[in-house]
Amino acid sequence: MYNAVILAAGEGKRMKSSKSKVLHEVIFKPLVKWVIEATADAEEKIVVVGHCADQVMEALGDTVKFVEQKERLGTGHAVMQARKFFENYDGDVAVLTGDTPLITKETIDLAYEFHKKEGNSATVLTAKIDNPFGYGRIIRDVKGNVQKIVEQKDANDEERAVNEINSGMFFFNAKDLAKTLDMLKNDNAQGEYYLTDTLEILISGGKKVGAFVVEDSDEILGINDRVQLAEAQKILQSRIVKKHLLNGVTFVSPETCYISSETVIGNDTIIMPGTIIKGNTEIGSNCVIGPNTQITDSKIADYVEMNSSVMLESFVDEHTKVGPFAYIRPNCKIGKNIKIGDFVEIKNATIDDGTKVSHLTYVGDADVGKKVNFGCGTVLVNYDGKKKFRSTIGDDVFIGCNTNLVSPVTVEDNSFIAAGSTITDNIPKDSLAIARARQVVKPEWKKKRDLNYKK
Repeated sequence: MYNAVILAAGEGKRMKSSKSKVLHEVIFKPLVKWVIEATADAEEKIVVVGHCADQVMEALGDTVKFVEQKERLGTGHAVMQARKFFENYDGDVAVLTGDTPLITKETIDLAYEFHKKEGNSATVLTAKIDNPFGYGRIIRDVKGNVQKIVEQKDANDEERAVNEINSGMFFFNAKDLAKTLDMLKNDNAQGEYYLTDTLEILISGGKKVGAFVVEDSDEILGINDRVQLAEAQKILQSRIVKKHLLNGVTFVSPETCYISSETVIGNDTIIMPGTIIKGNTEIGSNCVIGPNTQITDSKIADYVEMNSSVMLESFVDEHTKVGPFAYIRPNCKIGKNIKIGDFVEIKNATIDDGTKVSHLTYVGDADVGKKVNFGCGTVLVNYDGKKKFRSTIGDDVFIGCNTNLVSPVTVEDNSFIAAGSTITDNIPKDSLAIARARQVVKPEWKKKRDLNYKK
């Protein structure tokens, strides 16, 4: 049982950005959200905001609680701002930084299990790395017990040679932490209140302090600039792709695909190069997705092919083919055995089984029946300049090329619309609709015109 305090008040000058550092994204999600998700088991999640506080609060909404650090006087000072959430709490407190998106829930759970099993007052998550420059060092005694953490700028040569580093992540007994915060001092090179100093204070007070070594040192990497942001993106991308590979999904070019952590993909589906899948997307089995396809917050059933297309907040059923160069906009429901072809745009529409929308067509705000054929260049004219209108097309309708359907109209079952028509009235069942001027042919017209020009 623990509460989580997540530090997200820093300015992040090296990002050279007008927005909060913790709101920069890796794999379509702000840095701080990855950390929040890693503490999914926390009873309460408290985010300490400061620089660009309004941005962070708006992005996270009511998923967490907030406290503000108006003066940035160090990590210890940041945790002090959240004291009211844990000073009377009969449990533990996890303290994490909002710029460490690679930390996993599995590691947090293991660290907390270690913290409880060892009966520690405080447990620091550490890692051993080849180049520890810039990190606080974990200083142990001859028996291996943690003595203190020394920051890079305050460390002597012997301490700087240590390769076990502080991750900036801790578990504390809540009441012990609250008492220890009052004892922090800022007599250091930075003039700040270091949270790391609490460990030495706890030890001097007879409390037990331990260190949990994170197996994969990548998990504790913090993001301070765009280079590190790109590195984190690559690591997360690799993790997510590996998970799908192990679940029976094929990636033709894994390094070119970006898949959100929430995405579910069925086995025997092939993901082609350049595919981007965002949000809560679910893709069935035996599909071929891509190349160069983007899908967001959508559901795709089994045996679907989608090539070089964009799909947003919609559903596509089994054995349907989409693309190339199709655009499925939000709130579409597309049935089975359907063809959505090249340069077709669908918006806020339902299309029933067996229909063909093969090319150069716009279907917006419409309910389309089964086995309808859309000729090339068909347009649902759904907007009159002020309002959007909806049309209904029944089953087995044939729509000739270059047809305009001016909404709202109803085209009943088994109707036929002649090419080049502009339909403004409802069409009854089994009817032929022709809405165009009758063709006029004037023999010898070209020769007569040419003679007139020569005069």
